[in-house]
Amino acid sequence: MSTILVATEIHDGTLKAVNAQVFTAAARMGRDLGMPVMALLLGGEGLDALAAVPACYGVAKTLVVEDARLASFSPDVYAAAIARAAEACGAGYVLMGATLTGKDVIARVAQIMDAGLAQDCVDFRVEGEEVHFTRPMYAGKVLAEVKVTGPPVLASLRPKAFPAAEAPVDGAVERLSVDLPEPQAVVTSVEGSAAKKLDVTEADIVVSGGRGMQGPEHWPLLEALADALGDGAALGCSRPVSDDGWRPHDEHVGQTGKTVSPDLYIAVGISGAIQHVAGISSSKTIVAVNKDPDAPIFQVADYGIVGDLFEVVPAMTEAIRKVKAGG
Repeated sequence: MSTILVATEIHDGTLKAVNAQVFTAAARMGRDLGMPVMALLLGGEGLDALAAVPACYGVAKTLVVEDARLASFSPDVYAAAIARAAEACGAGYVLMGATLTGKDVIARVAQIMDAGLAQDCVDFRVEGEEVHFTRPMYAGKVLAEVKVTGPPVLASLRPKAFPAAEAPVDGAVERLSVDLPEPQAVVTSVEGSAAKKLDVTEADIVVSGGRGMQGPEHWPLLEALADALGDGAALGCSRPVSDDGWRPHDEHVGQTGKTVSPDLYIAVGISGAIQHVAGISSSKTIVAVNKDPDAPIFQVADYGIVGDLFEVVPAMTEAIRKVKAGG
């Protein structure tokens, strides 16, 4: 019987939040197709502590591949490991989170397996024995329904498009040995920001600023708003802001940056260029603040405030604080 294989992404010894979301989606797909679901953990060693996590989200079996060549991240080696594991378990479907790393790796897996791939999917439905994936196209202007010819069928799922839901099952763990190539390139270190902060792709709320902020010295306004909204809020920005060095590039949201799917996206001083809209189109609620009533951002916003952001944002922050304080 074919299986559904979820290739996981591990960072700093922990499973990234997107994995739980993909586990949940895979479990749903497995129920609809009548297929078992497996998770795949890759690393150099020490994966035992993570092996029980997939079962918390309805995945009954976890495959563990430990190899010295997987100790440091190498796109070509990880892709080969996923492809070999998929072949070994007879995977009819291979799923992965559509993070920057996930989209890169699963594309390599598709090339190795000579398989079709649906990238950055936000939904799916099962019709008979086929899965139809929904993915944004043309910078988020349309949602296309895609059927990939297989098997195997490969797909990456957009972070936060599928809410994680715990559904504990009895899980089994199996160690797997696969043939791996020598790495052609290896990531030796990852340089992050000095302060630990929530990534925009994992945040429930994103507060983003654009050129309308007039300079990096005004960003404390957005920091205060994000702080008032709570721990689930992260800061983002438009491409011109990161290009000008006002904010770090890891906060850049848009077609050439990060794609986000928060419950709430607040765009402050962002005009709404098509490249930016492409990165926020799957947000559940979009609130825009801009002094230009004809700004394109208002065409995609659920709520719009036309006004001076230097007056509106402090007022919003104060109002949120009063509500949370019970005032």
